[in-house]
Amino acid sequence: MTATEEDYIARERVAETKSEYLEGRLHAMAGGSPRHNLVVANLTIAIGALLRGKPCVVLTSDQRILVAETGLYTYPDLTIVCGGVNVHAQFDDTVVNPTVLVEVLSPSTEAYDRGAKFAHYRRIASLREVLFVWPDEPFVEHYGRGEGERWILCSLRGEATAVRLESVAIDVRIVAATNRDL
Repeated sequence: MTATEEDYIARERVAETKSEYLEGRLHAMAGGSPRHNLVVANLTIAIGALLRGKPCVVLTSDQRILVAETGLYTYPDLTIVCGGVNVHAQFDDTVVNPTVLVEVLSPSTEAYDRGAKFAHYRRIASLREVLFVWPDEPFVEHYGRGEGERWILCSLRGEATAVRLESVAIDVRIVAATNRDL
């Protein structure tokens, strides 16, 4: 299906399911598993608490962002915005200035999230850090923006793993969901 940005936004505002948009094409997004959603919810609660009193907000996966340089509209699992939320000039429900993006991986989306989607994310001028979180084990890939186009990877594994988000000056503890959690 080919659509204009305006058509896409109008559809998204009333749709029961979310879609990404790129180059006139809509791509349906799969719903998350209970384990995936538990990890996202726990991260949202933890990060939200750590950001209290800071000039940053945490937004859930219902928040659409635009990668202005590439035209990708998408819904990260978690978005942190610092210094005020900036929205698209035409679509005031679309954020254009994320500071940190978090994707909790699933088997069906891992390759895309860590590959093509991350390539889009790296084009966001305001973006400083990206986390890829595995829901079934305490493992995180943390990418921080270096000089120019350079992104620096730090892989963290193990129980009670904490990742430092330098751009927002917090340490986030990452714990995998276990079968007893569900």
